[in-house]
This record gives sequence, C-alpha cells and structure tokens, in this order.
Amino acid sequence: MNECFKLVPLQKKHHTEAVELKFIGPVSNLNQALAAMKSLGFVDASYYVPWREAFPEFAENECGTVLRGARFKKELTQVQLAERVGIPQRHISEMENGKRPIGKEMAKRLGAALNVGYKVFL
Repeated sequence: MNECFKLVPLQKKHHTEAVELKFIGPVSNLNQALAAMKSLGFVDASYYVPWREAFPEFAENECGTVLRGARFKKELTQVQLAERVGIPQRHISEMENGKRPIGKEMAKRLGAALNVGYKVFL
C-alpha cells in the first residue's frame, strides 16, 4: 500500500519560501524516510490547518482582526491607540469590527503606532 505525506521545511523565513513535498512509496520505509527528512530540517505538516479554515469567522474581517491582534500584542486599549493615531476611539472600534475601512494612510499611521508593517492592515 502506498502512502502520501506532505513535508515542509522548518524555518523562520516568510512562509512563501516554504516548499511542499509529496512522496509515494512503501509503508515499510516510512519511518526511515521521515527520519531522513527531519534530519534535513523538514517537519510533517499533515496536521497543520490554514488559519482561515480553522477560524472562518475571522476571515470575513481579516483587517480588523489583525488590527485587534496587533493592539492586544502591544497591550494597548482602543483609547490609547486612538490617542497615538489622533482619531476618535469609536473609529478604532469600527475598524476592528469591520464597519469602517482601513485606508492606506490610516494603515500607515496604525503601522507606525503599533510598530508593524502597514500592509497587514490592507
């Protein structure tokens, strides 16, 4: 019986530099093949699920979710972030809840205030 496995390299670089490999072969050589791949820095990715599949409720408001996460990471309240960016607190709330778009200029201001690249908000 043949099996199919997905392996991706374990690295700290951006995910687009990863490679996916698929192998078909005898089950009797599975452990040896996995050990060889692990010795080269690969990990078994068959248990990984893309976050959009795991949390579909966040995919509809991706920019707002990223904003909320970046704000929480910096341990800032909406009021504190609004003061740093120079806008009313309700605008932060509306952006986080997908009721107000985050334009390029606002994304740049938010990125500077949160010390992240502004493109994550677009």
